[in-house]
Amino acid sequence: MREQTFSSPAKINLCLHVLGRRDDGYHELAMAMQRVNLCDQIWIRPGGMPGIRVQCAGVELAAGEENIAARAARLMLAEAQLDIAIEIEIEKQIPVAAGLGGGSSNAATVLLGLDQLLDLNLGKNRLMELGAQLGADVPFFIFSDPAWATGTGTRLEPLPPLPEVAYLLLNPKIAVSTAWAYQSLQLTRGGELANLPRFSVVTRDDLCAALHNDLERVVFRRYPLLAEIKQMLLAQGASGALMSGSGATLFGVYPDMAAAERAAAKVTKTTDWLVYSVQPI
Repeated sequence: MREQTFSSPAKINLCLHVLGRRDDGYHELAMAMQRVNLCDQIWIRPGGMPGIRVQCAGVELAAGEENIAARAARLMLAEAQLDIAIEIEIEKQIPVAAGLGGGSSNAATVLLGLDQLLDLNLGKNRLMELGAQLGADVPFFIFSDPAWATGTGTRLEPLPPLPEVAYLLLNPKIAVSTAWAYQSLQLTRGGELANLPRFSVVTRDDLCAALHNDLERVVFRRYPLLAEIKQMLLAQGASGALMSGSGATLFGVYPDMAAAERAAAKVTKTTDWLVYSVQPI
C-alpha cells in the first residue's frame, strides 16, 4: 500500500421531496442529485501507529465522536479482514453542515480509495452497500453519476443527460443541522412517489422549472437571510435558484462558468460569504 491522493466532490440537490416519515424514524425521500467540482482532498497512507488516524484541520468533533472517514476505513478493514495502520488526512474545501454532502463524500472516497489501494476489487454494488451503513448520501458518491434517489436516498437510478450549465454556490457561513431541519418539517400525510412529476429535463429552462426543495419552508423560516439570498441570485441573473439539502448553501443556475464568475465577483465585493463557481461532474 502506498500513499495516494483522492478528490472528494460536493453534491447539490436539484430537487428534494420529503414524502413522509418512516416507522424506523427516517424519511421517505425522492431527490435528484448531481456532483460538482468543489472538492476536498484526501490523502490515504500506511500508518506508523496501530489503528486508524484521521487529521482534518479546522474540523472539531464532539467528545467521543468519530469522523465518518475513520468509520469508513474501519468498515473496509473489517470487510477485508485486515488489521493494519492507516492514516487519513483531509483538506477541507467543502463547508461543513452546508447541504453539500461533504462528510458523506469523504466517507465514500475513503471506501473507494481503500478498495483501490488494498486491491480488494469489491465492486460498486458492495461498496454502495457498505456506504449505506455510514449514511444515506454515501452510496450516491460511489454511484458517481447524476441520480434519482428514493427510499432514504440509497435507491439510485441514473438520470438522463442533464443540460450543460454552471452553478454559483453561496453560503453565508451559517451551519444548519440536518436532523433539526427534518424534525421541524410538518408532514400532514405521506406522499406518493407515483404522484411526483418525473425529473426529466432537456434544457436549462427545464432544469430550472424542476428545482424544488421541501426543506426550504422550515429552514427559511428560521434563517430568513437564506430566502433573501435565493431572491438575490434570481435578481442578479440566475435562471433558477435553490437551497441544496438542508442548507445553508444556495445555488444559482447559469449558462456557463463566465456568467457564474461574473455573478460571483459581485457577491464577493459586498459580503464575506463563501462563494464558489462550479461545474457539474
